[in-house]
Amino acid sequence: MNDKPLPSTPFKMSPSKLLLTENEKRDLIRCLEANQPLPEKYRFLLFKQNREVELVWRGKTDEVSQVALPFQRLEHIDEPRDTTKLSDAYRLLDTSGKQIASWTNKLIWGDNKLILSSLKNGPIRKDLEAQGGLKLIYIDPPFDVGADFCMDIEIGEEKFEKKPSVIEKIAYRDTWGKGADSFIAMIYERLKLMHDLLAEDGSIYVHCDYRVSSYLRLVLDEIFGADNFRNEIIWYYANGGGRARTWFNRKHDTLFWYVKSNKKYMYNGKEAGDERNTNEGTFAGYFKTNEEGRRYQEVRAGGKVYRYYNDELKNADDVWNMGIISQRDKTERINYPTQKPEALLERIIKASSKQGDLVADFFCGSGTTLAVAEKLGRKWIGADWGRFGIHTTRKRIIGVQRELKKAGKNFRAFEILNLGKYERANFLRTNGDLRAEEQAQPAEQKEQEFINLILSEYKAEAVESFTHIVGK
Repeated sequence: MNDKPLPSTPFKMSPSKLLLTENEKRDLIRCLEANQPLPEKYRFLLFKQNREVELVWRGKTDEVSQVALPFQRLEHIDEPRDTTKLSDAYRLLDTSGKQIASWTNKLIWGDNKLILSSLKNGPIRKDLEAQGGLKLIYIDPPFDVGADFCMDIEIGEEKFEKKPSVIEKIAYRDTWGKGADSFIAMIYERLKLMHDLLAEDGSIYVHCDYRVSSYLRLVLDEIFGADNFRNEIIWYYANGGGRARTWFNRKHDTLFWYVKSNKKYMYNGKEAGDERNTNEGTFAGYFKTNEEGRRYQEVRAGGKVYRYYNDELKNADDVWNMGIISQRDKTERINYPTQKPEALLERIIKASSKQGDLVADFFCGSGTTLAVAEKLGRKWIGADWGRFGIHTTRKRIIGVQRELKKAGKNFRAFEILNLGKYERANFLRTNGDLRAEEQAQPAEQKEQEFINLILSEYKAEAVESFTHIVGK
């Protein structure tokens, strides 16, 4: 008999629903005595559930990671080295951009569940709150069910296949190992952690496509609340997509925009807007000219008259016509397979943050969010579980720093962090509620699984004749 106290439940008992019939009580006792799962109806009879619609999957739980692992600094990149050697005399007169103090941007390598949990529960949480909290989160999670973290990369004129690292193999197993169930469980826990980290007036944009959009909308409604949904944005790209023969060409992705609270959030519509259509055509009679020669149109709505000038930006609608990055692009393309155009992130960052605000991307990939945030004067945190993504982002941000310095604009230092050996220890951790003998088998299994991943990565042969050497 396990005499440990039962873990606390997140549900509150509802006295009005505890009036079970005698038959229902007998059924409950029989199920418990036979060690059988309770019928589904008792979930609503015993516990208070206010959700009218709920996404349910195998193994669903409201529990999230609460670990607070210490971050280890791998590198601090202060001021980018200039490509040309300047004389000391010239440096004294150097009026180019300077480093901004008080906050160091952070690029973190590792499992973003552990990173999010450590940001939430660790000492960096105070630093985030001192900066006003996370005002904006953008994520582009891996929504390709068939992805295995292999990718083709170009170096010079040659193309190579980049194989997944050990940590990426673990991530793939946890994301798609059991199909849709494991993807939803993965993203649900991370979104709950992001919700907690987000400032009270913050926003989140979640990027997806047809494969997981239906799941993500319900997950976001459950975590952020349907009342805090702002927009379903369609990113339409005329120059992308294949030539389908058995369905309509798929030419768009979806972005869901939610806020922490619909009572208080940031929206800079005109800063992120579209240019007005100044081709008046047959509607020329509706336009007027003021004393400064500016053309405008007056619109009456709700008893008020609004004046819209042709030379001002208008609020963008929820269909964004922006091309994907072309294969021939020479301006921002860095040959990263999932790279998104900077114009897409520029609109999001301008719409939901202001200069000096802190923005984050916990699936940062090639670092587009971070690069645009740096250019727009925002502070940032980025995370990715792929070493190639971290190296790509590092190089890209150094390039942005150099551009800003050359243009006489200020920039921020950034540091590269990881969780080091603590991440491995957490991977090998087992359920603490199990008895000691029940913990032994899964712990041994996880240890062997970790060793097998290392052996396969190094194409090594397992050996059993040594105490501390596991392969050759």
